[in-house]
Formats: sequence, C-alpha cells, structure tokens
Amino acid sequence: MAGVQQGSATKTAGAPAAERVVYSLQGTLLEACSCNVLCPCWIGEDPDTGTCDGLIAYHFERGTINGIDVSGLNMIGVAKIPGNVLTPKSWKLLVLVDERATDEQLSAIVDAYSGKLGGPLADMAQLIGEVLAVERAPISHEVRSGAGTLKVGDVIAAEMAPFRSRDGDITTLRDSIFSNIPGSPAYVSKASRHTVNLPKYGMVWSYEGRNAIQGDYSITFTGQ
Repeated sequence: MAGVQQGSATKTAGAPAAERVVYSLQGTLLEACSCNVLCPCWIGEDPDTGTCDGLIAYHFERGTINGIDVSGLNMIGVAKIPGNVLTPKSWKLLVLVDERATDEQLSAIVDAYSGKLGGPLADMAQLIGEVLAVERAPISHEVRSGAGTLKVGDVIAAEMAPFRSRDGDITTLRDSIFSNIPGSPAYVSKASRHTVNLPKYGMVWSYEGRNAIQGDYSITFTGQ
C-alpha cells in the first residue's frame, strides 16, 4: 500500500502520546491600575474604590504558540473590573496587539490569552466577560534597571519603578491567590504616571502614584 513501508516503526499499544508544546512564553509584564499600593487584587481583596481601571501589558522576549514564533511582540489588555478580580466573567477587556504582528501571530496570541488553547492562560481567561475589541497598535514596552515604561501612541502611557529593600533588592510578591504571570514572582511597584485615553470604549483615566506590578515570567503549557 502507498505510504506504508515494510519494517517501519509502529507505536506500541498503550504507549502515551507524545507531548507537544502548545505555548512557551518568556518575557516581562507591566501592570498599572487605579488602586493604591499594594494592589488588593493579587491577594483576592476588592479594589480600593470598589472598581478597578487597569492595564496588563506583556512583552514576549521569546515565545511560540502552536509553533508560531511571537518573539519580540507585545500585547496589552486594557481592563475595567467592576468588583473583585476573581469574579468569573466580570472583566471588560480591550485587547491591543503589536502592529508588527502578522495575521497568524495575532490570531495565535489572541487564541492563547482568550483561553482557547487551555492551560494556565485559560484559567485566567475565565475572568473575562466581554472583549470589547481586538486592535493592532504601536506598542513600546521597555524595562531598564528595574524601571518600566509603556506607551501606545498618544492614548496610553505609564511609567513605573519597583520598591526595594534596604539592600537594594527588588521587593517581590509570591504565592498570591491571583497572578497575571502564574508561577513567577511579581515585583511590587508604583506608577508615577498612568494614563489611558480611549473614549470610544469608555476607557479614560489618569492617575499618579498608584499601584503597579512588574515581573519576569516564563510559562509553558504542553498537550497531546
């Protein structure tokens, strides 16, 4: 028969299927919100003012999603959270993806972070109730000497720096009930500036000296 060769290897009955990497992502997180320092969401408490306006920005230093290389790209979720962060399907989210992304890369990133591909990102996606839109945008995401800056054209800007110990070590948050970077420590920070001007989506705010979180992360999910 065509395509079958005598003596070719066959899979042993009962042997487990080989695992494949669904997504493997390494990079940095920049997050800023309307709460005071420290953000209560990470320990499962309600936002300081009852609701939360925030942004969650990822830079993929290295990464693949279903074999598609997304290295060097950025993504931002601009969120309005009406109460406790852990309430399922409560977030309203605007998704901004790096304008340099191809259609294939954009679809891969959105599939992973919308939960379609499973794993820990799917757990977090259960909090999203409505995605207002997915748009491309010129995103600048930088971390230098512990300080993070984020800029999206003239509509989003944030600057943040971490708190440090007496010895100069970055203050970290670990083993929290909620995390945007599962399995990695968060760096407790403060945003000197955090502005969003997206009236089309009802997202307009400006804060100074409010909560920020930074982090380095590495997340891998395998399937069969």
